[in-house]
Amino acid sequence: MIQVVRNSVKENQLSNPNLIPNELVEEFITKRGTGFVCEIDDTIVGFSIVDFIENNVWALFLLPEYKGKGIGKKLHQLILDEYFSKTQKTIWLSTETNSRAELFYKKQGWKNVGFHGEEIKFEMSFKDWKK
Repeated sequence: MIQVVRNSVKENQLSNPNLIPNELVEEFITKRGTGFVCEIDDTIVGFSIVDFIENNVWALFLLPEYKGKGIGKKLHQLILDEYFSKTQKTIWLSTETNSRAELFYKKQGWKNVGFHGEEIKFEMSFKDWKK
């Protein structure tokens, strides 16, 4: 079901969805990091995954019809709380430029530090998270 949510997003789409098979998602949740899901009426409507090895937010996606309801903010908060409960290292993420996600992360206090490939790169320090 996580793949359904990921593939429903119109921005930040993968050019080839097969690049993220279920086995890779499982590895990120069980071996590299952890994740959270939001379920409404037995349906996963959003999820977030943090990678403790690369110190980054690997994924945060919502079904489009659930945007603007505070679910993304809660998943974001949960993933950062989990990350910073285990380390004080700066965390990073990248996202498509000029996207809803870019605006979302700016509003959440992430700092633009340049680019990661063709995507905009953001970082958040432990100090900034504590604010």
